[in-house]
Amino acid sequence: MPPRRRGVSSYRDVRPCLNGGYYAEIRSGDLRLGLGTYGTAREAGRAYNAAAWRLGRPRGQMNFQDVYTLQQALDRAPPPRLNTAQDRAEHAERQRRLLVAQEDEQVMAEWRRRHPGDVAYEQSYWARHHEEDTRRRREARLDMRRRKALANAQFDLVEAGGQSFFTPDDDRWLDIWLDTSDDTAEKDDDSDDSDLD
Repeated sequence: MPPRRRGVSSYRDVRPCLNGGYYAEIRSGDLRLGLGTYGTAREAGRAYNAAAWRLGRPRGQMNFQDVYTLQQALDRAPPPRLNTAQDRAEHAERQRRLLVAQEDEQVMAEWRRRHPGDVAYEQSYWARHHEEDTRRRREARLDMRRRKALANAQFDLVEAGGQSFFTPDDDRWLDIWLDTSDDTAEKDDDSDDSDLD
């Protein structure tokens, strides 16, 4: 899973709270696991590190590089702010969900180790899917530019007093209003082109 960017707190997956303190969370697949609220961004970053160690994340995705074992990470992670019985119950639930996520990731790691052929097939499938999707978006952008260029040429011809080969009710007149600015000319990456879908 790719690491998330560091926010305003300077620590990965740590953000300031409106009522003071800093909130830490970590992602596990599609789940977003809350780790609690801490007094400082550094404490929240330490809590993230402990969770990252528990989930087996690479050291490059951690906030601090000064720990070398899970136990060291747990020892340096402060407890979150606990004010009420409800806070304690929520914290216990967060810890339970984190343990479940830890077990899930361990099971997936074991599955990947035991079935390398399936992993390779899945990776090749998604690589092909990405290539086809990129090609489709590129072709759609090129088609849109061609249609716009044709419509603009017809518009210029009519404005100059010439005769258009479009009929008055031709849908291609609408292509004049297509947005095909030049800044999309080289966007062949996996950016969101939902307007073309």
